[in-house]
Amino acid sequence: MIYLPLTFYNKLVIMAGTVLLAYYFECTDTFQVHIQGFFCQDGDLMKPYPGTEEESFITPLVLYCVLAATPTAIIFIGEISMYFIKSTRESLIAQEKTILTGECCYLNPLLRRIIRFIGVFAFGLFATDIFVNAGQVVTGHLTPYFLTVCKPNYTSTDCRAHHQFINNGNICTGDMEVIEKARRSFPSKHAALSIYSALYATMYITSTIKTKSSRLAKPVLCLGTLCTAFLTGLNRVSEYRNHCSDVIAGFILGTAVALFLGMCVVHNFKGTQGSPSKSKPEDPRGVPLMAFPRIESPLETLSAQNHSASMTEVT
Repeated sequence: MIYLPLTFYNKLVIMAGTVLLAYYFECTDTFQVHIQGFFCQDGDLMKPYPGTEEESFITPLVLYCVLAATPTAIIFIGEISMYFIKSTRESLIAQEKTILTGECCYLNPLLRRIIRFIGVFAFGLFATDIFVNAGQVVTGHLTPYFLTVCKPNYTSTDCRAHHQFINNGNICTGDMEVIEKARRSFPSKHAALSIYSALYATMYITSTIKTKSSRLAKPVLCLGTLCTAFLTGLNRVSEYRNHCSDVIAGFILGTAVALFLGMCVVHNFKGTQGSPSKSKPEDPRGVPLMAFPRIESPLETLSAQNHSASMTEVT
């Protein structure tokens, strides 16, 4: 049993800073979107307006609830189920230590692992959201329905000229709030968050659950979560809310964050403090002969010949 280290409070500070930065990106106008130019006759930007995000087939509320609840439930149920298996529990106790957080509060190995895996997942979810918002703010990439909501003045000199690149946001006559949202297309937030959540849950399932009865359930559950993320990206393209390149970039971003956290931070969901294993003595018979060159002395050769001769006489 050890006391709670100071690094735990450092992690809380980092987590709070990440949540605060995500809040500024999502709920404030602190970061202004880049004004990107366009062509008035660009057919890729003339798709029909699909309506607000709340009118989408996958609304933001449903998306965020499923993204947060699914991996959390999988980790919670998986850790509790594996803890009640005797062999797994003994290995878990050997890997982890009980942390003393105060005079009356203890974090046993089970609770510590649950907090670690869910905490890393939450951090990655907010980090992915920050990366997506930063990409949208910096690029200002236009959605497929941008010209429909922009409603540029086609009678102006700029729009009447063919192949005229307009780098002026004042030419739009539509609702400015809708226009600003139509400038945030790259990368796709729905695609990045959905693939991150699905891949994180998939890595947890494949790395942690080792029971024989899960041979069929594991691939079904993993493929189901990944398929749901893939369909979420397709829905964004089919509703003309994102370009195909936006969805692909979102998938790459979410995959990169999930792989980094799963492989480098939680080390494929293994315990951070492994029990020291005793090194077994090497068996010389299992080592190649070239590894230990040996020179045979004349006495050993003579002894071997005498032993062979005696065996011949007996037979």
